[in-house]
Amino acid sequence: AQKDGNQVQLSFLDSQNAATRYTLLYGEIPATSQPSPVSLPNLNAVSSQVRGYIQDLAALGVIPENFQPNQSINRRTFARWLFAAHNQMYRDRPTKQIRPAPQAEKSAFTDIPPNDPDFAIIQGLAEAGIIPSRLTGNTEALLFQPDSPLTREQLLEWKVPLDVRRSLPDASLDTIEQTWGFQDVESINPNVFPELLADFENGQQANVLRAFGYTTLLQPKKAVTGAEAAATLWYFGYQGEGISAQDARQLLNEETGL
Repeated sequence: AQKDGNQVQLSFLDSQNAATRYTLLYGEIPATSQPSPVSLPNLNAVSSQVRGYIQDLAALGVIPENFQPNQSINRRTFARWLFAAHNQMYRDRPTKQIRPAPQAEKSAFTDIPPNDPDFAIIQGLAEAGIIPSRLTGNTEALLFQPDSPLTREQLLEWKVPLDVRRSLPDASLDTIEQTWGFQDVESINPNVFPELLADFENGQQANVLRAFGYTTLLQPKKAVTGAEAAATLWYFGYQGEGISAQDARQLLNEETGL
């Protein structure tokens, strides 16, 4: 038992079978670990606004010291950052955090076995329904392909559900053409139309605007850079209700007395 931690542990042996022990645990969900801020290399190659996004995420320990803002990132890397950024933003609200899944009866992806170093993170995202997998009934997502470059449409497919946190709207090619006005709308995977429409409805906090700026071309198959990924991860929320990395950084400073 813990007086201040509100945690109880009971353990006893089966009277019929001395080799069998029963244990009952009770307690609050453990808080997200304290982040370790990292120092970054020269960021002069990115705009001042994006530089601020990156610095806030670095202060939360989301991005590593070897961060390269203008290099493309792979799917494994973004999964790590997405998981870390989201849970650090909601470090004071455990019920909103994504849980890691270190053990599972069925792996979400055939190329991410339980001994993979990022299994708990990737499996956790899949079991939460954030990334498409066979757990969500997507027969085309049997492989995670961790080393493949993350594309723009994949970034939106993974990130937007964590902004909206509810069912995504129905959307069609015409809907995306009339809202975003992308000239290359026909090259976008239709599965991402709902995420794109929801992102458009997020106004000035749309991931597309924060990562790519004003554009009439989504270039959905283009690889995402570290800076673009950081820009999307800087804010989680929908239609005015959300939290930024700057907010989370301020909260962390208050906790640590900095």
